Amino acid sequence: MKSKFKEILSSATNVVQNYAFVLLIALLAAISFTILVDNNSLTEESKNIFTRFGLCSLLGISLLFALNTLSERIGKKFLLNISGIVFLALYFQFFLPHHNDDFGTVEVVILVLSFILSHLLVSFLAFFEKNNENQFWQYNKNLFINVVLTGIFTTVLVGGIMLAITAVDNLFDLDLDNKIYPRTFVMLAIFGSCFIFLLFNEDGLKALEKDGNYPDILKFFVQFVLIPLLIIYAIILYLYGAKILFKWDLPRGWVSYLILAYSLVGILALLLVFPLKEIAAKSWVKGFSKIFYFALLPLLVLLFVAIFTRILEYGFTENRYYVLLLAIWLTVVVLYFSFWKKANIKFIPVSLFAFGLFSLIFPYFNTFSVAKNSQKIELQEILVKNNLLENGKINLNKRINNSDANEISEKFDFLKERNELNYLKKYFNESETKKIAFFYQKRINFKIKEEFKNVKYSKDIKNGEKYTQLNIRANSFNYSIKGYDQIIKIYNYDNENFSYEGNTFSLKGFNGGLTLYFNGNTIDLSPEVQKIINTYKNQQGEVYTDQISFVKQVGNYELKFLLEGISKNQYRGERDTYYISNDVIILIKKK
Repeated sequence: MKSKFKEILSSATNVVQNYAFVLLIALLAAISFTILVDNNSLTEESKNIFTRFGLCSLLGISLLFALNTLSERIGKKFLLNISGIVFLALYFQFFLPHHNDDFGTVEVVILVLSFILSHLLVSFLAFFEKNNENQFWQYNKNLFINVVLTGIFTTVLVGGIMLAITAVDNLFDLDLDNKIYPRTFVMLAIFGSCFIFLLFNEDGLKALEKDGNYPDILKFFVQFVLIPLLIIYAIILYLYGAKILFKWDLPRGWVSYLILAYSLVGILALLLVFPLKEIAAKSWVKGFSKIFYFALLPLLVLLFVAIFTRILEYGFTENRYYVLLLAIWLTVVVLYFSFWKKANIKFIPVSLFAFGLFSLIFPYFNTFSVAKNSQKIELQEILVKNNLLENGKINLNKRINNSDANEISEKFDFLKERNELNYLKKYFNESETKKIAFFYQKRINFKIKEEFKNVKYSKDIKNGEKYTQLNIRANSFNYSIKGYDQIIKIYNYDNENFSYEGNTFSLKGFNGGLTLYFNGNTIDLSPEVQKIINTYKNQQGEVYTDQISFVKQVGNYELKFLLEGISKNQYRGERDTYYISNDVIILIKKK
């Protein structure tokens, strides 16, 4: 027992010595997210700092591990680790937003791609100038096994510790703070899993790239489970391709994802059985690899047709950009392994890393530039098609179909989320620009469609039922405080609190309802709104009235609600849903 303890202690000491920077960055990540867990005392600025620091530290785990592995090959360990930390510091300052509310699509794409690229670095960085294909495979196989074992060990460790805390808390009546559970989970899931993984990699690169027996369970899984499934999916995709040719109909958009998934899983299967290709008795591996790549060629044609159908109709978005990029990468991989006599499996992660890096940093052709420029062109085309532009400005009084108004609104939202508000402002006069900028900058749920004054709503006949929409709008939003004590203007009626004479009010709205919370009591305002809608129940499209308002008695107070607009929808015979458009004015007085 004593010798076993010494052995474990020695292994832990070696891990700390060999992977000091990796462990440190994992500990910092765990501490950052532990502080963030259920902590309402932090300011928004502090939350943002810990969020950015935690994300950068998480990214640093794989990055510093890759650099540490490279240092075992070329030396210069300290220099490589310092360069990694400098990169993380720059990433913290310049690549992540300084306000948590600014984490949007762009930031998510950058984060996800950064994590993918850092893990790809782990797979090949130590072999960048080393061409031993078998050692490369053994290294990645052992890494994969260690990741699986780490997942199992961490799950058991976290579950055991959580159960122990619960047992001690209940048996000894300690009344522990409930925050101990999520914080313990975060610490063990991040730092604990990292330490366990490094224990499995104790001897480093030499142990990871050492030859080992091919696992029988892996061979059985690939040969009798994965490959048969791939054959079934290939048959399905080929039959679908035949259907397209027979009916001469364009492919559906989701088929792109199915082909990509099939291709990536197929490549993974070939990588898993790579060592068996040299064994004569296992010649099926060579046969399958040749058939697989050649069989992919027609499916790649179908993939390109499907993605270009979507792009030509709706333009580029980040998702469509990456589907197209993966399609191009797959084509390169297929051609490489089909026709290059000295093909090396290292080409797969290296080329994928290169494509991913290209998509993030290459000027003009990166995913964000392509998506924004494409959507700007699409927006301009739809504005011209509907004759909405007068001297470069959108005429909001011109008649427009509901579908086109929705498409314009979606493109505005897309560009606004990507910090193109100044570009959008050019389409409006000064007063309209100020209003639109105000709503967007306040992060209010604002749709440019609501500013169009003459939207044509067509009947969408489907399954014998129709879609209708009614927009009730106030001719003016003027109001008088006469007879009331105080006025409150709600800019975001979906999440707004206000107080009067020490009483707390909260107004929350959503599709099909409007609720007022008063000193812990819930008051449903939906019937009052529904009464207004019922006045116009036989109408659709735009309806204008002098004022949209109702009065509600709440405790010792009288509240008068003035609305700028109400939009009602009905689809396929379902119950009506509505939402309150833009601002809400509340006049309040004591009875």
